[in-house]
Amino acid sequence: MLQKSDVFPAGLNGVKRYRIPGVVVTPKGTILAYAEARRNNSADWGEIEIHLRRSIDQGRTWTEARKIAHHGTRLEGNPRKPRGGEREQTVHNPVAIVNHAKGTLEFLYGVNYARCFSMRSEDDGVTWTTPRDITDAFEPLRNRYPWTVIATGPGHGIQLRSGRLLVPVWLAYGNTGDHHPSACATLYSDDHGQSWKAGEIAIPNEGEFRDPNESTIAELSNGHVMLIARNESRTSRKLITTSPDGATRWTPPRFHPELWEPICMAGLVAVPPSPGTLLFSNPHRLARHADGQEIPGGRGARENLTLKLSRDHGETWPVQKTLDPGASAYSDLAVLPDGSVLCLFESGEQIRAARFNLEWLSQP
Repeated sequence: MLQKSDVFPAGLNGVKRYRIPGVVVTPKGTILAYAEARRNNSADWGEIEIHLRRSIDQGRTWTEARKIAHHGTRLEGNPRKPRGGEREQTVHNPVAIVNHAKGTLEFLYGVNYARCFSMRSEDDGVTWTTPRDITDAFEPLRNRYPWTVIATGPGHGIQLRSGRLLVPVWLAYGNTGDHHPSACATLYSDDHGQSWKAGEIAIPNEGEFRDPNESTIAELSNGHVMLIARNESRTSRKLITTSPDGATRWTPPRFHPELWEPICMAGLVAVPPSPGTLLFSNPHRLARHADGQEIPGGRGARENLTLKLSRDHGETWPVQKTLDPGASAYSDLAVLPDGSVLCLFESGEQIRAARFNLEWLSQP
């Protein structure tokens, strides 16, 4: 079974292009799909909002797209445009977290890559609280890296069996506005989103680990947390590390040979009820010379979005299937109440949703 639908086509609501998708499923089975609405162009900096669409029929139909962030005091400034861009507000890197214990949703996002906000919904994403500035949660990370840029996710966060809410984050410490060099960590909340704290650096920017940044996380069946990070290392493979609590005691990072790195954010989700089952999505391409040899540190084309299935906690990924052979980039994954999976992904100039089951994934 495979069903596809358009969720954020280019031009919707007068938006030049939607990018950076994220998706979660609430305890009531409602799907929340969200993305950056890049008003005037496709650049990371510019007049950008966060838009949301909801589905109560497993992704068959969607509500109208509407702006949900940023509704606080407008914060203007674009270091990429010293002249004429000072009135732009860049709202970016949306991350939703389902609080199963409370039946609520937390939502984190950034503004101008300099501040981070949190808000909550208690009605399945219909309304949201006034955004609250939680930038101070990043401050302890300055002891390791004097950051000038901060960002959450993107994608989605998770709630651990312990009740902890967990969000992957990354930070950069170059010139103002530059996304390099970078490292990744997590933010966590043990009081249902009332306060947020920074965990330890999960993957540093040192040695052969070059610019780890956009990450995705999943809780394993043993309660540990796996983090898979985008990076620009010469190995051209995703970096993986695990932690017993999602915040501390991260294992030494390692490159996974089966998870190719075209320098693109990936999706990751644990698939219940089978212990150890994980699903991963990412463009499956590497940069190669004319003779077929890999180009160390090359930037592979963002195309051939591929789903990969592991049944041994991510040690191996023997099942692989192409979802979109064409131009395709960022993606996120969520499991629906009936056990099927929804992948929200960038396909060409739009964001699409694909719903499928594991039987389809395993078919040749």
